[in-house]
Amino acid sequence: MYWLVALMSIAILGLVVSGVLLELRPTLAGRIRPWYRPALGTQLLVFVGAQLGLLLLGVNEALAAPEAAAAGAGHLAEMSTGMGLAIIGAGIPTALSTIGAGIAVGPIGAASLAAITEKPETLGRTLIYLGLAEGIAIYGLVISILLLNKI
Repeated sequence: MYWLVALMSIAILGLVVSGVLLELRPTLAGRIRPWYRPALGTQLLVFVGAQLGLLLLGVNEALAAPEAAAAGAGHLAEMSTGMGLAIIGAGIPTALSTIGAGIAVGPIGAASLAAITEKPETLGRTLIYLGLAEGIAIYGLVISILLLNKI
């Protein structure tokens, strides 16, 4: 199971390095265009595949954890790898929904400021649109809380 964690770490590191490189040197993107999109796609595919593998392999360890908890009822039970992965998996909905809400709030906030500058009476409507975009993050938080109750 540790090889899956290493594979995910390498995929994430490759994505981060590629993103930073392309951000710092955008002219480099023109020269490497034929291969960088498939490479990023491959890294994303490896990451998603490794994540699914961790979920499938980590479920067995998380389901086996109650026996360990029953053995150590007098003190804190030892945390298994599967339980740690289950807790990380419960936090993923909050992380992704927060990123989505941030992506949504950026353009909506800019458009709201422009609309309020031209017509101040549109403040209420723009706040509703911003609230709807922020609701995405709240939905992810609710899902994470529900998943934590199942662990």
